[in-house]
Amino acid sequence: MSVRARLTLVYGSLFLAMSAVLVAVTYLLTARMIEQRYPVRGSGTTSTQLWSLTDAETTRRLEELKAEVNRQATRQKHDMLEQLLQSSLVTMLVVGVLAVVIGYVVAGRMLRPLHRVTATARRLSESNLYERIALDGPQDEIKDLADTFDRMLDRLHRAFDTQRRFVANASHELRTPLTINRTVLEVALASGRNPPETKALADVLLGNTARHERLIEGLLLLARSEHELGTRTATPLPDVVRSALDQLDVRDDVEVEARLGAAEVTGDPVLLERCAVNLLENALKYNVPDGRIWVRTGTAGSAGTEVFLQVVNTGRPVPSYEAGSIYEPFRRLRADGGARSRTGSAEGAGLGLSIVRAVVGAHGGTIETVPRAEGGLSITVRLPAAGAPAAPRRAGVLTDEYDGRVTGE
Repeated sequence: MSVRARLTLVYGSLFLAMSAVLVAVTYLLTARMIEQRYPVRGSGTTSTQLWSLTDAETTRRLEELKAEVNRQATRQKHDMLEQLLQSSLVTMLVVGVLAVVIGYVVAGRMLRPLHRVTATARRLSESNLYERIALDGPQDEIKDLADTFDRMLDRLHRAFDTQRRFVANASHELRTPLTINRTVLEVALASGRNPPETKALADVLLGNTARHERLIEGLLLLARSEHELGTRTATPLPDVVRSALDQLDVRDDVEVEARLGAAEVTGDPVLLERCAVNLLENALKYNVPDGRIWVRTGTAGSAGTEVFLQVVNTGRPVPSYEAGSIYEPFRRLRADGGARSRTGSAEGAGLGLSIVRAVVGAHGGTIETVPRAEGGLSITVRLPAAGAPAAPRRAGVLTDEYDGRVTGE
Protein backbone atom coordinates (compact mmCIF):
# COMPACT_ATOMS: atom_id res chain seq x y z
CA MET A 1 0.00 0.00 0.00
CA SER A 2 1.12 3.53 -0.70
CA VAL A 3 1.80 5.99 2.09
CA ARG A 4 -1.32 7.92 1.10
CA ALA A 5 -3.48 4.81 1.36
CA ARG A 6 -1.96 3.87 4.71
CA LEU A 7 -2.50 7.37 6.11
CA THR A 8 -6.11 7.28 4.90
CA LEU A 9 -6.60 3.88 6.53
CA VAL A 10 -5.17 5.18 9.80
CA TYR A 11 -7.37 8.30 9.70
CA GLY A 12 -10.52 6.27 8.95
CA SER A 13 -9.76 3.61 11.56
CA LEU A 14 -9.13 6.17 14.30
CA PHE A 15 -12.30 8.06 13.43
CA LEU A 16 -14.46 4.91 13.42
CA ALA A 17 -12.97 3.75 16.73
CA MET A 18 -13.61 7.09 18.43
CA SER A 19 -17.10 7.25 16.91
CA ALA A 20 -17.91 3.79 18.27
CA VAL A 21 -16.77 4.86 21.74
CA LEU A 22 -18.87 8.03 21.49
CA VAL A 23 -21.98 6.09 20.41
CA ALA A 24 -21.56 3.58 23.27
CA VAL A 25 -21.15 6.33 25.89
CA THR A 26 -24.15 8.25 24.49
CA TYR A 27 -26.29 5.11 24.55
CA LEU A 28 -25.42 4.29 28.16
CA LEU A 29 -25.97 7.83 29.40
CA THR A 30 -29.31 8.13 27.60
CA ALA A 31 -30.51 4.78 28.97
CA ARG A 32 -29.50 5.80 32.48
CA MET A 33 -31.24 9.19 32.22
CA ILE A 34 -34.49 7.63 30.93
CA GLU A 35 -34.44 5.04 33.70
CA GLN A 36 -33.98 7.69 36.36
CA ARG A 37 -36.62 10.08 35.03
CA TYR A 38 -39.25 7.52 34.03
CA PRO A 39 -38.93 4.57 36.44
CA VAL A 40 -41.21 1.53 36.21
CA ARG A 41 -42.97 1.33 39.56
CA GLY A 42 -44.61 -1.72 41.14
CA SER A 43 -48.32 -1.93 42.04
CA GLY A 44 -48.32 -3.68 45.47
CA THR A 45 -48.79 -0.56 47.65
CA THR A 46 -51.48 0.87 45.37
CA SER A 47 -53.37 -2.39 45.42
CA THR A 48 -53.51 -2.36 49.24
CA GLN A 49 -54.78 1.19 49.31
CA LEU A 50 -57.40 0.54 46.64
CA TRP A 51 -58.65 -2.55 48.49
CA SER A 52 -60.00 -0.45 51.26
CA LEU A 53 -61.70 1.96 48.85
CA THR A 54 -63.17 -0.28 46.17
CA ASP A 55 -64.35 -3.74 45.67
CA ALA A 56 -62.20 -6.65 44.47
CA GLU A 57 -63.22 -6.45 40.79
CA THR A 58 -62.24 -2.80 40.47
CA THR A 59 -58.90 -3.45 42.15
CA ARG A 60 -58.14 -6.32 39.75
CA ARG A 61 -58.88 -4.20 36.70
CA LEU A 62 -56.72 -1.37 38.00
CA GLU A 63 -53.88 -3.81 38.56
CA GLU A 64 -54.15 -5.09 34.97
CA LEU A 65 -54.30 -1.53 33.64
CA LYS A 66 -51.21 -0.49 35.58
CA ALA A 67 -49.31 -3.61 34.43
CA GLU A 68 -50.21 -2.79 30.82
CA VAL A 69 -49.03 0.82 31.28
CA ASN A 70 -45.73 -0.43 32.70
CA ARG A 71 -45.26 -2.80 29.74
CA GLN A 72 -45.96 -0.04 27.25
CA ALA A 73 -43.57 2.31 29.03
CA THR A 74 -40.85 -0.34 29.03
CA ARG A 75 -41.47 -1.02 25.32
CA GLN A 76 -41.33 2.69 24.48
CA LYS A 77 -38.04 3.11 26.36
CA HIS A 78 -36.62 0.09 24.53
CA ASP A 79 -37.83 1.37 21.14
CA MET A 80 -36.43 4.82 21.91
CA LEU A 81 -33.00 3.43 22.80
CA GLU A 82 -33.00 1.11 19.77
CA GLN A 83 -33.89 3.96 17.44
CA LEU A 84 -31.17 6.09 19.04
CA LEU A 85 -28.63 3.32 18.52
CA GLN A 86 -29.62 2.74 14.88
CA SER A 87 -29.54 6.43 14.06
CA SER A 88 -26.16 6.81 15.73
CA LEU A 89 -24.68 3.87 13.82
CA VAL A 90 -25.99 5.09 10.47
CA THR A 91 -24.69 8.58 11.17
CA MET A 92 -21.34 7.14 12.27
CA LEU A 93 -21.00 5.13 9.04
CA VAL A 94 -21.94 8.07 6.80
CA VAL A 95 -19.63 10.44 8.60
CA GLY A 96 -16.94 7.71 8.62
CA VAL A 97 -17.05 7.39 4.83
CA LEU A 98 -16.90 11.17 4.56
CA ALA A 99 -13.94 11.20 6.95
CA VAL A 100 -12.10 8.60 4.81
CA VAL A 101 -12.63 10.71 1.68
CA ILE A 102 -11.48 13.87 3.45
CA GLY A 103 -8.53 12.00 4.94
CA TYR A 104 -7.52 10.77 1.47
CA VAL A 105 -7.59 14.30 0.10
CA VAL A 106 -5.72 15.73 3.09
CA ALA A 107 -3.09 12.97 2.92
CA GLY A 108 -2.57 13.74 -0.76
CA ARG A 109 -2.02 17.41 -0.02
CA MET A 110 0.40 16.56 2.78
CA LEU A 111 2.38 14.21 0.52
CA ARG A 112 2.45 16.58 -2.46
CA PRO A 113 5.93 17.92 -1.55
CA LEU A 114 7.25 14.34 -1.48
CA HIS A 115 5.82 13.77 -4.97
CA ARG A 116 7.69 16.87 -6.08
CA VAL A 117 10.92 15.49 -4.64
CA THR A 118 10.33 12.15 -6.39
CA ALA A 119 9.52 13.78 -9.74
CA THR A 120 12.67 15.89 -9.57
CA ALA A 121 14.81 12.87 -8.71
CA ARG A 122 13.40 10.96 -11.70
CA ARG A 123 14.18 13.83 -14.09
CA LEU A 124 17.74 14.14 -12.91
CA SER A 125 20.60 12.81 -14.96
CA GLU A 126 24.19 13.75 -15.57
CA SER A 127 23.08 16.33 -18.13
CA ASN A 128 20.69 18.26 -15.85
CA LEU A 129 22.15 17.93 -12.38
CA TYR A 130 21.73 21.70 -12.10
CA GLU A 131 18.00 21.27 -11.41
CA ARG A 132 16.93 21.67 -7.79
CA ILE A 133 13.76 21.00 -5.81
CA ALA A 134 13.75 24.42 -4.08
CA LEU A 135 10.75 23.49 -1.92
CA ASP A 136 8.84 26.38 -0.36
CA GLY A 137 6.88 26.35 2.88
CA PRO A 138 7.52 25.97 6.59
CA GLN A 139 10.74 24.44 7.82
CA ASP A 140 9.25 21.05 8.62
CA GLU A 141 10.55 17.52 8.11
CA ILE A 142 9.66 17.41 4.40
CA LYS A 143 11.41 20.71 3.67
CA ASP A 144 14.46 19.47 5.59
CA LEU A 145 14.48 16.39 3.35
CA ALA A 146 14.21 18.51 0.19
CA ASP A 147 16.97 20.88 1.32
CA THR A 148 19.24 17.93 2.14
CA PHE A 149 18.55 16.46 -1.30
CA ASP A 150 19.42 19.81 -2.93
CA ARG A 151 22.72 19.98 -1.05
CA MET A 152 23.53 16.43 -2.14
CA LEU A 153 22.84 17.43 -5.76
CA ASP A 154 25.24 20.35 -5.36
CA ARG A 155 27.98 17.96 -4.31
CA LEU A 156 27.19 15.55 -7.15
CA HIS A 157 27.18 18.36 -9.69
CA ARG A 158 30.61 19.53 -8.56
CA ALA A 159 31.92 15.95 -8.63
CA PHE A 160 30.67 15.36 -12.19
CA ASP A 161 32.12 18.64 -13.38
CA THR A 162 35.46 17.71 -11.87
CA GLN A 163 35.33 14.30 -13.52
CA ARG A 164 34.48 15.78 -16.93
CA ARG A 165 37.38 18.18 -16.72
CA PHE A 166 39.72 15.40 -15.61
CA VAL A 167 38.69 13.15 -18.51
CA ALA A 168 39.14 15.99 -21.01
CA ASN A 169 42.52 16.96 -19.60
CA ALA A 170 43.67 13.34 -19.36
CA SER A 171 42.60 12.73 -22.94
CA HIS A 172 44.74 15.62 -24.15
CA GLU A 173 47.72 15.10 -21.86
CA LEU A 174 47.98 11.35 -22.49
CA ARG A 175 47.33 11.31 -26.22
CA THR A 176 49.73 14.11 -27.16
CA PRO A 177 53.03 12.54 -25.97
CA LEU A 178 52.06 9.14 -27.35
CA THR A 179 51.28 10.69 -30.73
CA ILE A 180 54.66 12.45 -30.71
CA ASN A 181 56.44 9.22 -29.77
CA ARG A 182 54.66 7.29 -32.50
CA THR A 183 55.56 9.91 -35.09
CA VAL A 184 59.24 9.88 -34.06
CA LEU A 185 59.38 6.09 -34.16
CA GLU A 186 57.68 5.93 -37.56
CA VAL A 187 60.22 8.45 -38.90
CA ALA A 188 63.05 6.36 -37.46
CA LEU A 189 61.70 3.24 -39.12
CA ALA A 190 61.28 5.02 -42.45
CA SER A 191 64.81 6.45 -42.40
CA GLY A 192 67.41 4.48 -44.32
CA ARG A 193 70.34 5.83 -42.34
CA ASN A 194 69.46 4.05 -39.07
CA PRO A 195 71.08 0.66 -38.41
CA PRO A 196 68.91 -2.48 -38.21
CA GLU A 197 69.28 -2.64 -34.43
CA THR A 198 67.77 0.84 -34.10
CA LYS A 199 64.90 -0.08 -36.42
CA ALA A 200 64.21 -3.25 -34.43
CA LEU A 201 64.12 -1.28 -31.21
CA ALA A 202 61.87 1.35 -32.81
CA ASP A 203 59.54 -1.38 -34.03
CA VAL A 204 59.23 -2.81 -30.50
CA LEU A 205 58.66 0.64 -29.03
CA LEU A 206 56.08 1.39 -31.72
CA GLY A 207 54.16 -1.73 -30.72
CA ASN A 208 54.25 -0.72 -27.07
CA THR A 209 53.07 2.78 -28.01
CA ALA A 210 50.18 1.32 -29.98
CA ARG A 211 49.14 -0.81 -26.99
CA HIS A 212 49.31 2.23 -24.72
CA GLU A 213 47.16 4.19 -27.15
CA ARG A 214 44.58 1.40 -27.21
CA LEU A 215 44.64 1.27 -23.41
CA ILE A 216 44.07 5.03 -23.10
CA GLU A 217 41.30 4.96 -25.70
CA GLY A 218 39.65 2.08 -23.85
CA LEU A 219 39.85 3.85 -20.50
CA LEU A 220 38.44 7.08 -21.92
CA LEU A 221 35.66 5.20 -23.70
CA LEU A 222 34.88 3.28 -20.51
CA ALA A 223 34.66 6.54 -18.57
CA ARG A 224 32.42 8.04 -21.23
CA SER A 225 30.11 5.03 -21.55
CA GLU A 226 29.54 4.88 -17.79
CA HIS A 227 28.00 8.36 -17.91
CA GLU A 228 24.47 9.29 -18.91
CA LEU A 229 23.99 9.22 -22.67
CA GLY A 230 24.46 12.57 -24.35
CA THR A 231 23.12 11.37 -27.73
CA ARG A 232 19.89 9.45 -28.21
CA THR A 233 18.85 8.63 -31.76
CA ALA A 234 16.92 5.78 -33.35
CA THR A 235 19.62 3.29 -34.36
CA PRO A 236 19.01 0.05 -36.32
CA LEU A 237 20.99 -2.74 -34.72
CA PRO A 238 21.59 -4.60 -38.03
CA ASP A 239 23.40 -1.53 -39.42
CA VAL A 240 25.49 -1.34 -36.23
CA VAL A 241 26.49 -5.00 -36.56
CA ARG A 242 27.33 -4.66 -40.26
CA SER A 243 29.60 -1.71 -39.50
CA ALA A 244 31.23 -3.69 -36.70
CA LEU A 245 31.78 -6.68 -39.03
CA ASP A 246 33.46 -4.40 -41.55
CA GLN A 247 35.94 -3.33 -38.86
CA LEU A 248 36.63 -6.92 -37.75
CA ASP A 249 39.88 -8.48 -38.92
CA VAL A 250 38.49 -11.99 -39.35
CA ARG A 251 40.92 -14.89 -39.25
CA ASP A 252 40.94 -17.25 -42.20
CA ASP A 253 40.21 -20.23 -39.97
CA VAL A 254 37.11 -18.73 -38.32
CA GLU A 255 33.72 -18.61 -40.05
CA VAL A 256 31.29 -15.80 -39.20
CA GLU A 257 27.55 -16.30 -39.75
CA ALA A 258 25.23 -13.29 -39.39
CA ARG A 259 21.43 -13.45 -39.21
CA LEU A 260 20.34 -9.86 -38.69
CA GLY A 261 16.65 -9.39 -38.03
CA ALA A 262 14.99 -5.99 -37.82
CA ALA A 263 15.70 -4.32 -34.48
CA GLU A 264 15.86 -0.64 -33.57
CA VAL A 265 17.06 0.91 -30.34
CA THR A 266 17.26 4.49 -29.10
CA GLY A 267 20.77 5.39 -28.01
CA ASP A 268 24.25 6.52 -28.96
CA PRO A 269 25.23 4.93 -32.32
CA VAL A 270 28.97 5.29 -31.64
CA LEU A 271 28.78 3.53 -28.29
CA LEU A 272 26.50 0.81 -29.67
CA GLU A 273 28.92 0.19 -32.52
CA ARG A 274 31.82 -0.05 -30.07
CA CYS A 275 29.79 -2.52 -28.02
CA ALA A 276 29.24 -4.73 -31.07
CA VAL A 277 32.90 -4.46 -32.14
CA ASN A 278 34.14 -5.48 -28.69
CA LEU A 279 31.78 -8.46 -28.54
CA LEU A 280 32.91 -9.67 -31.97
CA GLU A 281 36.61 -9.10 -31.19
CA ASN A 282 36.22 -11.05 -27.96
CA ALA A 283 34.51 -13.91 -29.80
CA LEU A 284 37.29 -13.94 -32.40
CA LYS A 285 40.19 -13.61 -29.96
CA TYR A 286 39.16 -16.56 -27.79
CA ASN A 287 38.05 -18.81 -30.62
CA VAL A 288 39.72 -22.03 -31.73
CA PRO A 289 41.09 -23.05 -35.12
CA ASP A 290 38.31 -23.86 -37.57
CA GLY A 291 35.89 -22.18 -35.18
CA ARG A 292 32.67 -20.30 -35.84
CA ILE A 293 30.93 -17.12 -34.70
CA TRP A 294 27.18 -16.61 -34.90
CA VAL A 295 25.71 -13.11 -34.76
CA ARG A 296 21.99 -12.45 -34.42
CA THR A 297 19.74 -9.43 -33.94
CA GLY A 298 15.98 -9.25 -33.51
CA THR A 299 13.11 -8.34 -31.23
CA ALA A 300 12.00 -10.05 -28.04
CA GLY A 301 9.61 -9.54 -25.17
CA SER A 302 5.89 -8.91 -25.25
CA ALA A 303 4.82 -6.75 -28.23
CA GLY A 304 8.47 -6.36 -29.27
CA THR A 305 9.43 -4.07 -26.41
CA GLU A 306 12.99 -5.43 -26.37
CA VAL A 307 15.68 -5.92 -28.98
CA PHE A 308 18.67 -8.21 -28.67
CA LEU A 309 22.18 -8.62 -30.05
CA GLN A 310 23.56 -12.11 -29.60
CA VAL A 311 27.13 -13.22 -30.27
CA VAL A 312 27.94 -16.92 -29.90
CA ASN A 313 31.37 -18.37 -30.50
CA THR A 314 33.14 -21.67 -30.32
CA GLY A 315 36.20 -21.89 -28.13
CA ARG A 316 37.68 -23.52 -25.09
CA PRO A 317 35.30 -24.41 -22.26
CA VAL A 318 34.66 -21.57 -19.82
CA PRO A 319 33.79 -22.46 -16.21
CA SER A 320 30.34 -21.23 -15.19
CA TYR A 321 31.77 -19.43 -12.16
CA GLU A 322 33.95 -17.36 -14.50
CA ALA A 323 31.05 -16.17 -16.67
CA GLY A 324 30.27 -13.15 -14.51
CA SER A 325 33.86 -12.04 -13.90
CA ILE A 326 34.81 -11.61 -17.57
CA TYR A 327 33.31 -8.09 -17.48
CA GLU A 328 35.71 -6.84 -14.82
CA PRO A 329 38.33 -4.35 -16.09
CA PHE A 330 41.89 -5.56 -16.75
CA ARG A 331 40.93 -9.23 -16.52
CA ARG A 332 41.33 -11.65 -19.40
CA LEU A 333 40.97 -15.39 -19.80
CA ARG A 334 44.18 -17.35 -19.96
CA ALA A 335 44.99 -19.20 -23.11
CA ASP A 336 43.78 -22.44 -21.55
CA GLY A 337 40.41 -20.90 -20.69
CA GLY A 338 40.98 -21.19 -16.95
CA ALA A 339 41.27 -18.54 -14.29
CA ARG A 340 41.54 -14.95 -15.40
CA SER A 341 44.65 -12.82 -15.24
CA ARG A 342 45.05 -9.12 -14.42
CA THR A 343 48.25 -8.72 -16.41
CA GLY A 344 48.33 -6.99 -19.76
CA SER A 345 49.64 -8.49 -22.97
CA ALA A 346 49.96 -7.77 -26.61
CA GLU A 347 46.45 -9.11 -27.12
CA GLY A 348 44.82 -6.32 -25.18
CA ALA A 349 44.31 -4.71 -21.82
CA GLY A 350 41.15 -6.55 -20.77
CA LEU A 351 38.78 -3.58 -21.19
CA GLY A 352 36.64 -4.80 -24.10
CA LEU A 353 33.85 -6.50 -22.18
CA SER A 354 34.03 -3.89 -19.40
CA ILE A 355 33.16 -1.30 -22.04
CA VAL A 356 30.34 -3.56 -23.27
CA ARG A 357 28.84 -3.73 -19.78
CA ALA A 358 29.13 0.05 -19.33
CA VAL A 359 27.49 0.76 -22.72
CA VAL A 360 24.66 -1.69 -22.06
CA GLY A 361 24.11 -0.21 -18.60
CA ALA A 362 23.99 3.32 -20.02
CA HIS A 363 21.25 2.18 -22.43
CA GLY A 364 19.22 0.51 -19.66
CA GLY A 365 19.83 -3.03 -20.85
CA THR A 366 21.10 -6.34 -19.50
CA ILE A 367 23.69 -8.89 -20.57
CA GLU A 368 23.06 -12.64 -20.50
CA THR A 369 26.18 -14.80 -20.47
CA VAL A 370 25.97 -18.57 -20.87
CA PRO A 371 28.99 -20.88 -21.26
CA ARG A 372 28.39 -23.38 -24.08
CA ALA A 373 28.75 -27.06 -23.29
CA GLU A 374 30.78 -27.51 -26.49
CA GLY A 375 33.09 -24.64 -25.51
CA GLY A 376 32.90 -20.89 -25.95
CA LEU A 377 30.30 -18.42 -24.83
CA SER A 378 26.86 -17.20 -25.74
CA ILE A 379 26.49 -13.49 -24.91
CA THR A 380 23.12 -11.81 -25.43
CA VAL A 381 22.63 -8.07 -25.02
CA ARG A 382 19.03 -7.03 -24.42
CA LEU A 383 18.03 -3.38 -24.85
CA PRO A 384 14.72 -1.46 -24.77
CA ALA A 385 13.30 -1.12 -28.26
CA ALA A 386 12.92 2.30 -29.86
CA GLY A 387 9.61 3.82 -28.77
CA ALA A 388 9.33 1.58 -25.70
CA PRO A 389 9.12 3.23 -22.26
CA ALA A 390 12.55 4.21 -21.00
CA ALA A 391 13.96 1.60 -18.65
CA PRO A 392 15.84 2.54 -15.51
CA ARG A 393 19.58 2.60 -15.83
CA ARG A 394 20.91 -0.92 -15.31
CA ALA A 395 24.21 -2.64 -15.77
CA GLY A 396 23.23 -6.15 -14.84
CA VAL A 397 25.07 -9.24 -16.01
CA LEU A 398 22.89 -12.34 -15.95
CA THR A 399 24.34 -15.80 -16.30
CA ASP A 400 21.40 -18.16 -16.01
CA GLU A 401 18.44 -16.82 -17.98
CA TYR A 402 19.20 -17.95 -21.53
CA ASP A 403 19.92 -21.18 -23.27
CA GLY A 404 22.61 -20.41 -25.83
CA ARG A 405 22.18 -23.74 -27.58
CA VAL A 406 19.46 -22.43 -29.89
CA THR A 407 21.87 -20.32 -31.95
CA GLY A 408 24.12 -21.47 -34.72
CA GLU A 409 23.11 -25.06 -34.49
